[in-house]
Amino acid sequence: MEYLSWAPHYDRIRQQFGFSLETERASADRLLELLPDSAPADPLVELGPIVRGRDAIVVGLAPRWGAPPIWVLPHQAKAPVVLAADGAAAPCLEAGIVPAIVVTDLDGPVPAEVNANAQGSYVVLHAHGDNREAIERWVPEFRGRVAGSWAGKPEPRLLDVGGFTDGDRAAYLASELGAERILLWGFDFVDVGDEPPDLRARKTAKLRWARRLLDALDAGGGRRLHWWNRDGSIVGYDAGISGASTQ
Repeated sequence: MEYLSWAPHYDRIRQQFGFSLETERASADRLLELLPDSAPADPLVELGPIVRGRDAIVVGLAPRWGAPPIWVLPHQAKAPVVLAADGAAAPCLEAGIVPAIVVTDLDGPVPAEVNANAQGSYVVLHAHGDNREAIERWVPEFRGRVAGSWAGKPEPRLLDVGGFTDGDRAAYLASELGAERILLWGFDFVDVGDEPPDLRARKTAKLRWARRLLDALDAGGGRRLHWWNRDGSIVGYDAGISGASTQ
């Protein structure tokens, strides 16, 4: 999504959740300082060939879903690629799947993401206003290929193609990179799992935004979004989903 189209969405998100642009800028600046010299000035140039023209499976961390059974998909000339949203890297690795890309704001089981990176996953590290400590703690641990992102205007070494939670942000990235189809696995906008009661309302509000943003992506993205349900069915986005959660 073009930044000028995305910015009004994020302005509304920022207002609802009380995000400070100044703290987001500070986190982004620190991420820039910690990114290795090898991090690309234009991440989309390096990420594009990984996804372009392929089916992209975007894996969320919905309770009780686990990793997608990619082995049941019909054979294709170009094998599908897996994009794991944050902690979804862990069940993927447990199933023997090394995600091509991990999209993370570093609030999940980060050691699994570091492990995926060591095994070849390209990790897109996202800076926002309240993850400065996680950036300080974890960014130096990633020794493989990494790129930076944030929710502000794209600039050298920081991309922004839209999206709010790791799951919908991964879907926006797959769309921007030219995926043939985007199969959403492990998304649920109701079940927040074992979140503490005091965080449930905020998490539910974030998931409502994730759903709205996926609606907008589907409306403007040539109908490439599909749900991959636990019963094995792959249906168009308009057909709805049988359950699960972004993180």
